[in-house]
Amino acid sequence: MGFRDTDAGSEGTEAGAARPPGQSARRASSAVLWLACAAQFMVVLDVSVVNVALPSIRSALGFDAVGLQWVVGGYALVFAGFLLLGGRLADLYGRRRVFLWGLALFSASSLVGGLATTPGILVAMRAVQGLGAAVLAPATLTILTTGFPEGESRTRALAVWTAVSSAGGAAGNLIGGVLTDALSWRWILLINVPIGAFAALTALRFLPADGARSARRRLDVTGAVLVTVGVTAVVHGVTQARTHGWSGATTLAALGLGTVALSAFAVVETRYATAPLLPPALLRQRAVRTGNLVMLLAGACFIPMWYFLSLSMQEVLGYGALATGVGFLPHTVAGIAAARLAPAAMRRTGARALIALSALLSAAGFAWQSRTGADSGYLTGLLGPGLVMSTGMGLLITPLTATVTSGIPRQDAGAASGLMNATRQIGGALGLAGLVTLAAGDTGTADSFRPVFLGLAVLCATVAALATTLPAPPTATRTSASGDAP
Repeated sequence: MGFRDTDAGSEGTEAGAARPPGQSARRASSAVLWLACAAQFMVVLDVSVVNVALPSIRSALGFDAVGLQWVVGGYALVFAGFLLLGGRLADLYGRRRVFLWGLALFSASSLVGGLATTPGILVAMRAVQGLGAAVLAPATLTILTTGFPEGESRTRALAVWTAVSSAGGAAGNLIGGVLTDALSWRWILLINVPIGAFAALTALRFLPADGARSARRRLDVTGAVLVTVGVTAVVHGVTQARTHGWSGATTLAALGLGTVALSAFAVVETRYATAPLLPPALLRQRAVRTGNLVMLLAGACFIPMWYFLSLSMQEVLGYGALATGVGFLPHTVAGIAAARLAPAAMRRTGARALIALSALLSAAGFAWQSRTGADSGYLTGLLGPGLVMSTGMGLLITPLTATVTSGIPRQDAGAASGLMNATRQIGGALGLAGLVTLAAGDTGTADSFRPVFLGLAVLCATVAALATTLPAPPTATRTSASGDAP
């Protein structure tokens, strides 16, 4: 099936999904898919694209060591903290409307940040970028899960979305290095402006218009404040643990605040909220509950992976910044290819088995990577383990996303998307903080990274074991009637 037609005055109409799409519907379907992918690529890319440019930014704007870390941390912290709220906004105010809000906020902050003349302005705009990303990322997934009917058509769309997300995560260092060397560090932000403008025009042309908002469905302001404070505090506390330790006063204060806020959020959502930000009925679904736990552990594996690989390439193998970005190309290509193959693999194995097998494949890649030393050649020190772990990652995310988003009521699709994105980011923060403690001694030696990659292998094996408890989506592996590609 193609993209569902939705009339401007009656959001939720699915008549278009019952008839074979014509050429115009196919074109609209493809445009919406690539629009969602382009927006997601920008969001994921901006997590890491500044890494290579940090020395240039420090020299140009006069950052000190403490302030410089907030160029990266400010974006990541706000992004994680507002994801649940961003996802629910799409349900309440309309998917196209919220998508455009997020796009405008992200693009405008990129423009101001790219023109920044002081450290304060740049850090503030990176935080605003994170807010725009938190609105935009759930909207991209919601557009796909509500626009493509559950089954083969949605699975193929999610496979493309996953492949582009993987490319964005892996390409950040390379694109950042190229733009910084060829133009200026400012272009790692300014490049978002023309992309955002083109995406906005495409959205206005192809995204179905939103229907009138129901007055009965209002934003749960209390829940929004509590969950945003709670998630932000927890992520901040975990981040502080990397530098101040788990027993540090700053770490404990942030984690304590986060725990109290999230506990209060759970009470408000289950007992007092008339229109909960996170409907309790969602968490009663085994696919959502168990699937998000698997996603938490997957995030703890695959988000820190890029951080430790980058350090290993530069400090153990002696690669420069640009060479490190190029060194990630095998990982990028393998992840994209595997994501595109995931729908076909799901038809043969089922989603649950594919998640488990893919996690075991990545575990093998991480175990191989742990054996890398300073004398390792390119083939055995980078290419071989990189292809194995990235293939596993690419094969895993599509069936996991399809499982977590299956059977979700249309009116709660944004909440489910926000929850899944938040779970993954929190998992990444927890994984990075925990794995940093495994890096032994001087990070310039191969021995210091060996426990980290072995730890990642153990986490992936745990994902495989937990995946066996997931329910099998009833329609996720079936071929749609029309068989058309998204």
